[in-house]
Amino acid sequence: MHVLFLGTGTSTGIPVIGCHCDVCQSANPRNRRWRSSVLVSTETTRILVDSCPDLRAQALRHNLTAISAILYTHEHLDHTAGFDEMRAFCWHIDGRLPLYAGTRCLAQLKRMYGWAFAEGNTYQGYMRPAAHDHAGKPFSIGDIEVTPVPVVHATVETHGYVFRHGGKGFAYLPDVKELPVESRPLLHGLDAMAMDGLRYRPHPTHLNIEENVAIMQELAPKRGFVTHTGHNVDYDRLCAELPPFMAPAYDGLELEL
Repeated sequence: MHVLFLGTGTSTGIPVIGCHCDVCQSANPRNRRWRSSVLVSTETTRILVDSCPDLRAQALRHNLTAISAILYTHEHLDHTAGFDEMRAFCWHIDGRLPLYAGTRCLAQLKRMYGWAFAEGNTYQGYMRPAAHDHAGKPFSIGDIEVTPVPVVHATVETHGYVFRHGGKGFAYLPDVKELPVESRPLLHGLDAMAMDGLRYRPHPTHLNIEENVAIMQELAPKRGFVTHTGHNVDYDRLCAELPPFMAPAYDGLELEL
């Protein structure tokens, strides 16, 4: 199983428009972060997690021309606003592109992009989704097993996901403020895990760095990554501060599991 971090930034992206802070002006390419998304793949299956506003640029950078399915964590715009860019993935397939989301997220996507879900949407040039409500229950996409992980983030229904293939496991939780007790057993002892770590100061709807590290130490993945970081976080500084099994995620980071 292969994981490619397409974007590792928060909702503004980094650099932030009009900002002159040290991170936004940094020459280090690992301080340049598109909005958060990952691609989880095997030899036969490609799962895109979230369609962020930077999807077109991400796809061009990594020559991403086809996916097996799109999977959503929640409906916030920094995770969904690239929805229409996925029409390029529909041009060369028969039928509709499989789309998986929780109950509320799926309802919001249908409200936001109603034309795409309409039965009469058969035009080859449009985004044509085949909607699947996973309802928080495990399912499979191709040869990858997917387990939704309920998390607390603002007031919206939000899921992280555990991906399993060939005895290996990877968890991706980009937007989290609290990890419910009942969700934690799903995340123990994985090969790799990437989780929200917005900034150093506490935030009302996201984990900060200290909270991220505490959860990672409890769950003990073999490798832990901080993602969805803002312009308050410098890559090199965070590298030096994290425990040995952890690292900051960065755009273009690739994991082989």
